[in-house]
Amino acid sequence: IYTRKSSEEGLEQDFNSLDAQRESCEAYVKSQKHEGWTVITAPYDDGGLSGATMERPALRRLLDDVRAGKVDVVVVYKVDRLTRALADFSKIVETFDNHDASFVSVTQQFNTTTSMGRLTLNVLLSFAQFEREVTGERIRDKIAASKKKGMWMGGMVPLGYDAKDRKLVVNPDEAKTVRHVFQRYIALGSVRALKQELDSDGAVSKVRHYKNGRRAGGVPLARGALYLMLQNRIYLGEIVHKGKNYPGEQDAIIDRDLWDEVQAKLAENRADARAGTGAKEPSLLAGLLYDGLGHRLTPSHTNKDGRRYRYYVSRPLMTNIRTETPAGRRIPAADIEGLVIRRIRGFFADRAEVFEAISQQVHDVAVKERFFGRATDLAERWSDLGPAEVRTILLTFVSRVDVHEETVDITINAGRIANVLQGDPIGLSGMSGKGWEAEHLKLSVPARLKRAGLGIKMIIDGSVGVGGEGKADPSLAKLIVKSHMFREKLIKGGGTLGKIAIKQGVTPSYFTRLLRQTFLAPDITRAILEGRHPPTLTAARLTKASRLPLTWPEQRELLGFD
Repeated sequence: IYTRKSSEEGLEQDFNSLDAQRESCEAYVKSQKHEGWTVITAPYDDGGLSGATMERPALRRLLDDVRAGKVDVVVVYKVDRLTRALADFSKIVETFDNHDASFVSVTQQFNTTTSMGRLTLNVLLSFAQFEREVTGERIRDKIAASKKKGMWMGGMVPLGYDAKDRKLVVNPDEAKTVRHVFQRYIALGSVRALKQELDSDGAVSKVRHYKNGRRAGGVPLARGALYLMLQNRIYLGEIVHKGKNYPGEQDAIIDRDLWDEVQAKLAENRADARAGTGAKEPSLLAGLLYDGLGHRLTPSHTNKDGRRYRYYVSRPLMTNIRTETPAGRRIPAADIEGLVIRRIRGFFADRAEVFEAISQQVHDVAVKERFFGRATDLAERWSDLGPAEVRTILLTFVSRVDVHEETVDITINAGRIANVLQGDPIGLSGMSGKGWEAEHLKLSVPARLKRAGLGIKMIIDGSVGVGGEGKADPSLAKLIVKSHMFREKLIKGGGTLGKIAIKQGVTPSYFTRLLRQTFLAPDITRAILEGRHPPTLTAARLTKASRLPLTWPEQRELLGFD
């Protein structure tokens, strides 16, 4: 005998719905005593579980016993006690058929051993499913209508309120905590700092008591809970339904001015997070970079020996979808960021390129001159810009950056040049009305990825970069400085080569290899210290160059300067 009740209401009574169903089923089984029917004493009762799901402990146990051959006939009070879903019912009946078990409904007088019984069951289940769907729609409509009237429709009671007679009533002590949270968020400026302070003050979540005696809450407020609290319009005296706000029946805890101030701060912090301006080393191209297959390149990093190494990695490589898309890129962040920034800076410094970008939209000579002047000024003061300013320019001006096998294509929005140079469009009277925002230009840089030592470098035009600017490789620069320091100690007569090496904490072999670096051509040394060396030249490669040529032309050829 299988019984089920959808809700838990009334189950605590001595004689409940499950007992009534079982009693009717037992009476039916007794009427079939002449057929040799006997009731299995083990109960198969699911109380408080919906018939719309198969995830019911007693039902699963029943099906397992059917498969084991322990059950010949399953008796229920009504068909919908077994399931309300037609698809689930077909699975259950199939299980019964496969194991020679039949199915009987006490009140509906049929079983599944005949074709007519199957047809009748399917029709009844269709109506049961229809009834469930109509009931669901009716409940949803009632909830929507109630919320439009500002009624609270249940759920977790938020901190600051108590539920009385199905209404939210302000809890004065908790309301003080809520106001304190909102006020301190404005003062501190971030949820992270707010949580640290609240934890120090001993602030905890709402304590909840359940009918079964279980107690929950009373723990430190999590960051996620704080975010939800700061955006919960219930505190403003409103009720939200499907994105729309309605005046609520409950009293507000937070006034409109404080609410608006908090929402503005949250929006500002979200914008900073998207821009990456709060990071110590922001990923300047996050959200803009794509590989040749169109996959987004996502910022990633590793830490080794206390140093942080940043990369941009193709999305499939990060999600391990290697079998479907084996191709992907892992690009050193500094290389690709340097390439893009130098090209953008070069664009603003190039009067001809700026002219080409604005020629279709700007016809007034005076407006053009203002553009040229501001573009040149931006290029000259670029070195003084902070990462946040550079990131803002890129987000405003650059639509996307595509890294191909041999080129890097930077797509810029010509219509936003004015926004970059001034923050809002300038000289609009001198611009034609059509296509200003839609005009896009592509800045291409010949570049390719090449392995350099144990890592990968982006080689641009066969040299370090565009515009002749570079950043010294700390490892290479340190190597050059150390080699000259070793040479000075040897010249001053601090002992034999072996003794000096031991004093410096290195092997004589390493000491000798470093000494050879002092005989590099002056232009090679200068290029290394200024960051103008070939990307393939690494500290490891230079140190391992045990047979460094004595002639400078041969050195240039060996180290990739020719």
